[in-house]
Amino acid sequence: MTAPQIQSADVRLLAGIAATLQPDYAETGISWEGSPFAWIKPRPSRQRGAIGEKLVSGFFAAKGFDVIRSPDSEAGRIIENIRTEIKFSMLWENGSYKFQQLRDQNYMAVICLGISPFDAHCWAIPKSIIQEGIGQFSRLSPQHGGQQGRDTAWLKINPLDIQDWLSPYGATLQKAVKSFRRIATGADPL
Repeated sequence: MTAPQIQSADVRLLAGIAATLQPDYAETGISWEGSPFAWIKPRPSRQRGAIGEKLVSGFFAAKGFDVIRSPDSEAGRIIENIRTEIKFSMLWENGSYKFQQLRDQNYMAVICLGISPFDAHCWAIPKSIIQEGIGQFSRLSPQHGGQQGRDTAWLKINPLDIQDWLSPYGATLQKAVKSFRRIATGADPL
C-alpha cells in the first residue's frame, strides 16, 4: 500500500515549510535511535510515569519479589509488603536523570529507575533518607518556589558522577535490588 499523497497545493506548501522547520525542533545530543526504549520517549510525561511503574513492577517481580498495586495514591506499588513510591526518568540532554514529585507521603522506600538509550540505572532509597534530603540542595532540590515549594522535591542524578550519599542505594539494577532487600528486611543499608 502506498502512502497517501497530498492533493492540495496549499497543504503541499505548508508541508514544505514544516520540513524546513523540522531540523530546528529535532532532538539533538542523545540519540535514542535503535534503542529498545525509544518508543517511550515521545509519550506524555504522565504516561511515561505509568510505564516506569510497570517496568519496575515487572523487573522486581522477575527478581522474585511479591509486587502488587497500592490501594491508594500514597505509594505506587507494594513490594514485599513495603509501600514503595516509584519514580522514572529518561536521560536528559545534559546527561542526568531528574526524578520529580518526591513528597512526604505514606511509603517506606522510593525506587528511582533511570533509562538511557542503551543502559538503565536504579536506586532503592529508604524514605528516611529522602526526607533528610528535602531542602538540602546537595541532595534534593525544591521543585516549586514560594512557601508551598518545600513539600515537593526532585532528585537530579548524573550516572557518570553519582553523589556519595547515593552509593549504598544502587546505580546498577543489581545494586538497587540488593538495597531494596536490605530495606525490606530492615537491615542497615550501609
